[in-house]
Order: sequence, then C-alpha cells, then structure tokens
Amino acid sequence: MSTVSFPFNIRPFSPNDLDAILEIQSACESTAVWSSRDYVQLADDPMGMILVACYEVCASPRVVGFSAFHRVESEAELQNIAVNPGYRRQGIAKALIEDGCRRLYTAGVRKLFLEVRVSNLPALELYRKFGFAPQARRKEYYRHPTEDALVLACRILPSDG
Repeated sequence: MSTVSFPFNIRPFSPNDLDAILEIQSACESTAVWSSRDYVQLADDPMGMILVACYEVCASPRVVGFSAFHRVESEAELQNIAVNPGYRRQGIAKALIEDGCRRLYTAGVRKLFLEVRVSNLPALELYRKFGFAPQARRKEYYRHPTEDALVLACRILPSDG
C-alpha cells in the first residue's frame, strides 16, 4: 500500500466535523449509514471514539476520512470507517486504524472486532494486513444490496513508536 503523500493529521472528532463526515459517508456506498445523532451520541459516550483525518494544506483543514470505535472493557469494535473517494489508496484508512489502535491500547483494549461486506475486497485486504481474522459470517446481514457480513477480529499490540 502506498504511503500518505500529502500533509494530514489524525485527531479526535469535533462537532464542526459532522457535515464533512456525513458528506464522506454519502459518497461511500460500502460505509454504514448513520445519522448525525448517531455520531454525536458516540462522540459523547465515554466508551466511544471518533477520529478524523484532516488534509492540512489549505487555510481551513479539510476532513478527508473518519473512523468510529466503541469499547467495552478490553474489547472494542470498529463500527464505521470511510475515506473520501478522491483520497483513497493513500494510507488514510491505515493511519486511522493505527491511531485508533494506539488510543484503544492505552485505554486497556486488547481485541478489536469489525464487520465488513464479503464483497468489500479493498477493506478485507487492509484488515488482513492488521492481522484481522474471520470469526463468523452473518448471512444476509446487509441490505441494499443484501449481502453477508464477515466478523473479523485482531489482537491490539503495543505500538512500536
């Protein structure tokens, strides 16, 4: 996978990011469809975490990706992740997951779960690079179109850096 080729940073969500997140979500057909209320509730939940990737070349940084996590004790779920289609294949999703894993590890999380469409091959390729392995298959889990979900999990290890 190529590395990120432009200046960006990963930071926690702020309410000002909501419109950009909803715009990215609507441009990404494989992304879970959440309401603005869903994002605000997760961000307000002490066990929730939303991260955004910001492109910072211009005067006003632009949100180009996001990830949403929820944790319970030593486990967490990557509930949603998306990158603006114009910025894909540049390492942004990888950076969002890496940063999320670092933060989750610090919070005591040791195992991360997620669900993914069986047809989402780019996501499956990325998740396998993180050590995610299949745990279960949920028949006809997704709608529009109807499709199975794979439940994947990986151990979260201490960061090298």
